[in-house]
This record gives sequence, C-alpha cells and structure tokens, in this order.
Amino acid sequence: MWDGPFYRVSRDGYEICFVPGAGEDLNEVCNVDMWVIREDGDRWSGTVFTFDEVHRIMDRRRQAGEPEGDYWWCWDGLIVRDAGVQSMVKVIDGLVAAGEHETVLRHIGPEVNA
Repeated sequence: MWDGPFYRVSRDGYEICFVPGAGEDLNEVCNVDMWVIREDGDRWSGTVFTFDEVHRIMDRRRQAGEPEGDYWWCWDGLIVRDAGVQSMVKVIDGLVAAGEHETVLRHIGPEVNA
C-alpha cells in the first residue's frame, strides 16, 4: 500500500517499508532503500539491489575511471536475484522468518520522536 513516498507491505508481526523512486514501476525496482519495522517498533534498514543493478553500477563507475568500478561493497546492502518489490518481499520474509534480518540488515533501533 502506498503511504506518501513509501510503499508499505504489512506482515504478521512486522512491516516492510520501501522507498522506490517517484513513478517507478514496482515490478521493475532494482535498487531501493527499505526498513523492516517490527511490532515493538524496532527497525532494521537496508538497501536492496539486484545483481544486474550492481553490475550496472560497477560498469558505470569503471567507465568513469573510479576505483569502485573494480569492486563492490555496501554496509547494509542485500543483493537479490530478481527485480521487483514482490520478489524482494519474498526474500525479506525469508530473512525475517529465519532471524537473519538481524545479521543482513542494519539495526537502527526504534523511531525516536524529538
């Protein structure tokens, strides 16, 4: 469900919140920031990339003469095989079910109201 710039997917005990680009086709998403938000408010963040998107980024950087064209790293990056939010949701659901989201994603704690 859309909520402003966020696309939220509700699950039992947690929610996955994506931030796709404005007007981006959800079936074509290949690089997106996201959060897993548990019922208790605890949050885990990451950026999901497809393998093809990582390859495109590295190629672009190599063509620009940047050293990052020869390697890839991303602190809270998750590389998936298939594009699209629904494919990404399936992967994230598996990570949450196995508790692996706590290793793969970055723990950012509960939202704090200022």
